[in-house]
Amino acid sequence: MLDRPLVFVDLETTGATAHFDRITEIGVVEVDRGQYAGEWSSLVNPQQRIPPNIQALTGINDAMVADAPTFEDLAPELFRRLEGKVLVAHNARFDHGFLRNEFRRLGYQYTPKVLCTVKLSRRLYPQERRHNLDSLIERHGLSCDNRHRALADARVLWEFTQHIYHELDGEVIHDVVENLLRAPALPSGLPANAMNGLPDAPGVYIFYGDNDVVLYVGKSVNLRTRVMSHFSGDHTTAKDMHISRDIRRLEWVETAGDFGALIKEAQLVKRLAPMHNRRLRETKEACTYHWDPVDGPKIPKLLNVAEIDLSRLGHLYGTFRSKRAARTALKNLADEYGLCLIVLGLEKGKGPCFAHQLRKCRGVCAGRETELNHAMRMSLALSKLRIAPWPYESRICLRERHPVSGRTEIHMIDRWCYLGTANTQSDLFDEYETRRNQTFDVDTYKLLVTALKRPGNQLKIID
Repeated sequence: MLDRPLVFVDLETTGATAHFDRITEIGVVEVDRGQYAGEWSSLVNPQQRIPPNIQALTGINDAMVADAPTFEDLAPELFRRLEGKVLVAHNARFDHGFLRNEFRRLGYQYTPKVLCTVKLSRRLYPQERRHNLDSLIERHGLSCDNRHRALADARVLWEFTQHIYHELDGEVIHDVVENLLRAPALPSGLPANAMNGLPDAPGVYIFYGDNDVVLYVGKSVNLRTRVMSHFSGDHTTAKDMHISRDIRRLEWVETAGDFGALIKEAQLVKRLAPMHNRRLRETKEACTYHWDPVDGPKIPKLLNVAEIDLSRLGHLYGTFRSKRAARTALKNLADEYGLCLIVLGLEKGKGPCFAHQLRKCRGVCAGRETELNHAMRMSLALSKLRIAPWPYESRICLRERHPVSGRTEIHMIDRWCYLGTANTQSDLFDEYETRRNQTFDVDTYKLLVTALKRPGNQLKIID
């Protein structure tokens, strides 16, 4: 570790998201081949407000940074100090991510070798449970005169480094450091072998936090590339920053292709309810409209998705996350097509509806339009939302085959409901026989409609 130029860096910021938040203070301790070579620090005007909780933690307030230089002002000098040196920081992904983003905004390419002292402490002292900076200060008797200020915390890291060389064998430290510098940049909470076996293939991955809390479920056509993208130094979302901070282990399921991965992702998100998934989270309020101009109901009836009669798919309109969203969509159609709010069930009463008074309704409620004309226009309007009828006589099997690996899976679908996946048809039929209840799922329906229309996909309908 000490046979190369190092910079021990600590940053204070306005928050935890590198693409949105900004640096408020920088502290740098420079070490050249084991010898202290100087230090440098500066407050930074973040050009945005510092949240009260951050002010309370760091002691840095808006008034203190009002006349401080911006990062752009400091960039040339700071880049000169950092360039060509190993960046050493505690939870280094955080500091590296902020520096890389700030430099990139100004046209600098900052791609240093990075050494995380959290990971270093974990490797050198595996018997210890905690490796945050406060724990290191207490456990090793380190001095810190101004905790949560950048230069003071950077000095602690240099003192910790000197301490381990007095306490441990240099060969052991050398091997650990070289291993960390060679290894992919993983979050500090993941073991070094966490990525072993992760394939360059389609599939689904699951991130777990403390106590096996499910943090996130995702899918990709290349599991290894996608998982590593979550752990890049320049996090583009607060979600990735939080995942990198909290993750403790990961699992994955390989699939034959993208369709299987999409289906598996939707299933797992609904079953596991991960903290950071929102789009596919199951909602008990999901609903649709039922309307049949011949057999009724005369007024579009709002149904919970769980109440759907699969034999009436041709008379169901829209998939909505809530009743409020459904009514809003129907109201927008009424405005666009001049429909009556009373006939649509959006307004109660007799006589002209409110929309007719505003000259939006064409007047079926006032006797100025026939019910047949209104029904025809209503059918045209609702056709935009129509849930497609099942285009096959019975259930179908879709074979998905990966063009490179040859891995094959067969998916069984019936009336837009996913029934199961297996490697052979016989296995799949055995599974189907045990699954009598079919449940319509909004996300599965959308996936299937898109997948079956997509040209050149790897799905083939088989007998």
